[in-house]
Amino acid sequence: MNPELTDQTKKKIEEIASHYATKDAALLPVLHLVQREKGFISQQEEKEVADLLNIKPIKVKEVVTFYTMFNQEQVGKYHIQVCSNLSCSLLGADSLIEHLKSKLGIGVGETTSDKKFTLKTVECLGACEQAPCMMVNFDYFGNLDREKIDNILDSLE
Repeated sequence: MNPELTDQTKKKIEEIASHYATKDAALLPVLHLVQREKGFISQQEEKEVADLLNIKPIKVKEVVTFYTMFNQEQVGKYHIQVCSNLSCSLLGADSLIEHLKSKLGIGVGETTSDKKFTLKTVECLGACEQAPCMMVNFDYFGNLDREKIDNILDSLE
């Protein structure tokens, strides 16, 4: 089990919440803060956030499970998210996902044994003009093909 949120993080959460008319309105920025500290948002953190914002735990769970930007389990050093929506799929995302699976030796939703890479698909990255696209951590990469993906992977430590 993860240790609870630090006192410093709890103070930051209070400070963030003070900028909103209601505490539940601070939920998204608070969850981003928690994920930055912990790497993911476990059920324990969901409960702590609910307690700190004085909202029902189900409200936190709904937000964490709705948005793909929130991780519910630890991810690798490089979190690769490939768009699988219509624009990207029409332009070859499916074959690029297969290439990544083969190259990394993992399936979608899995992490390499060295904890370096996690591969996931997401419904949309909001970059249809760059289809097919993916994110590695917070960096977008578009107009992808196998060679570009290989170059991106080779550039990562």
